[in-house]
Amino acid sequence: QVQLVESGGGLVQAGGSLRLSCAASGSIFSINAVGWYRQAPGKQRELVATIAISGLTKYVDSVKGRFTISRDNAKNTVYLQMNSLKPEDTAVYYCRRGAVRGGTYYPDFGSWGQGTQVTVSS
Repeated sequence: QVQLVESGGGLVQAGGSLRLSCAASGSIFSINAVGWYRQAPGKQRELVATIAISGLTKYVDSVKGRFTISRDNAKNTVYLQMNSLKPEDTAVYYCRRGAVRGGTYYPDFGSWGQGTQVTVSS
């Protein structure tokens, strides 16, 4: 089964940008959809953005207009471009394979990866 590994996190000032990468261990064409999640300290993990194999994307309201999810099939990588970052975006970010059915994203079962830490200073 194709595994996903996150990278690209770091420390950035409010208003800055970061690009996260989610690299697949094999062909990304074998994955129906990928979701980016985040988990802030003391909070539940939340789904931030998804991209289906069709290219259809969805975002949680709090990041619309600031974050862009995309996939590079040649590099077997899904990206999360994050602009105009806010302190409340601080979290560990995870990507996860899944599937879109009836317009809804469903994550695959299994354990979570290590994620990548994003810290936004005010």
